[in-house]
Amino acid sequence: MSMDTTPKRAGFAKKRLERITEHLERNYIGPGKIPGCQVAVARHGHLGYFRSLGVMDRERARAVRDDTIFRIYSMTKPITSVALMQLYERGLFQLNDPVARFIPAWRNQQVYVSGEGDSLETRRPAQPMTVRHLLTHMSGLSYGAGNHPVDRQYRALQVNRAPGETLASFVDKLARVPLHFDPGSRWMYSYATDVCGHLVEVLSGMPLDRYLAEHVFAPLGMTDTAFSVPDRKLGRFAANYERQPDKSLKLIDDPRESSYARKPTFLSGGGGLTGTTADYLRFTEMLRCRGELDGERIIGSRTLRLMTANHLPGGADLASCAVGAFSETAYEGVGFGLGFAMTLSEIATGHPGVGDFYWGGAASTIFWVDPAEDLVVIFMTQLMPSSTFNFRGQLKNIIYAAIED
Repeated sequence: MSMDTTPKRAGFAKKRLERITEHLERNYIGPGKIPGCQVAVARHGHLGYFRSLGVMDRERARAVRDDTIFRIYSMTKPITSVALMQLYERGLFQLNDPVARFIPAWRNQQVYVSGEGDSLETRRPAQPMTVRHLLTHMSGLSYGAGNHPVDRQYRALQVNRAPGETLASFVDKLARVPLHFDPGSRWMYSYATDVCGHLVEVLSGMPLDRYLAEHVFAPLGMTDTAFSVPDRKLGRFAANYERQPDKSLKLIDDPRESSYARKPTFLSGGGGLTGTTADYLRFTEMLRCRGELDGERIIGSRTLRLMTANHLPGGADLASCAVGAFSETAYEGVGFGLGFAMTLSEIATGHPGVGDFYWGGAASTIFWVDPAEDLVVIFMTQLMPSSTFNFRGQLKNIIYAAIED
C-alpha cells in the first residue's frame, strides 16, 4: 500500500478525519503529554490518513519520521498467534491438545488452593491446560506482577524475560509455579503468548525469530520488524518514556543504549518485537483481506475467522470472567479469541465497531481491524504505561464520525 493518502477513495470526509491531527496536537503533543506519535487509517485498501506528529527522541530533538521504528510490545501477540495457527493449519496440533504434550515438564502442573511460600497448598487441575487456553489467556498463568502468593512464586523463581533467559529455560521455570485457577475457568492476561512462541519453536523446529522472518515478515514485506534494531537503523529508533506521578515524562529507554540494539536471548512472542507503522499496516491489511495480501496467503480465511471469534465460555464478555485489572483492553462488551480481543456490543463498550478485533502494546500503541467497515487503524507512540490515556476510544470517536459512505 502506498503511504500517500486519499481520504475520499477511502470513504472519509477529509476535514472530519483531520480532527485526528487537531486532537492529538492540542491535547497531547502541545502540552507535552506524549513526545510524538504516528497514525494510519486505511479503508477499502486505501490510506485515508497517515501522519507523523511531534518528536520520536526528545533529548536529541528528532522529529517522528514516516519510517520511525517503535517498540510494539504486546502487539507482538497477534503476530505470534498467527504464526502458531499456521502450524495448526499443517495439522501439527489441535486446539484442545494438552500443552504438556509439547512441554513434558508441565505434566505435573498444580493449581493454587491456599497458603504461601513453603506452606503453599495446591491440587491437580480439573482439566489439563490446552493450547486453546494459552491462545485465549485462560491458562491460569499470569505476569507475576501482583501481590497474590502465586505471583510471589514467579518472583521467587525469577520467572521473567531477563537477559540470558531463553524460551526453553523460561517454560522450565514456569513448570514449578502453580496456576492461579483451573485452565478454562477464568481469563487473566499473562505470559501465555510467550509460551505460544515456545510452541512455535517446538512444532516448527526453528527459532522463533527465524520462523517469523520466513513465514510472516518476508511474505508480507515487513522489512523493519524484528526482535532487535541493527546499528544501521538505530537513527530511526524512537526513545521510550514513562509518565511520572507529577505528569512529567522520564526517558526510560534511550535508543542508543537500548537493549533492543542487540539480539536478545529471550525471543518474546508476547512482547519482544520492534517495527514501523508501515510494516504493521501490512500485517493488518492481511488480516482485513482475510489472511492474504498481494498474492501471499499467510493464514486461511476460515482459520482467521476462528481466531477472531469469541472463545470465552458461553459467549461471555471479559467483564464476567477476567481476573485482575491489567490488560490492553476494557472488559465491558469485549470478547477474546485466539490472540485478539473483539467488540461484542457497541452499547456496552460505548463505541462503534461491533465485530472489530484488536490489541495494543505497553508503550500505548494500538491497532484494530473492522471487517464490517473494511477499516484498519494503527496508532504508534512510546509512552508507558499504556493505561495512561484512552487513545483507542478517542480515535474511534473521531474516525467513525468521519466515514461518509
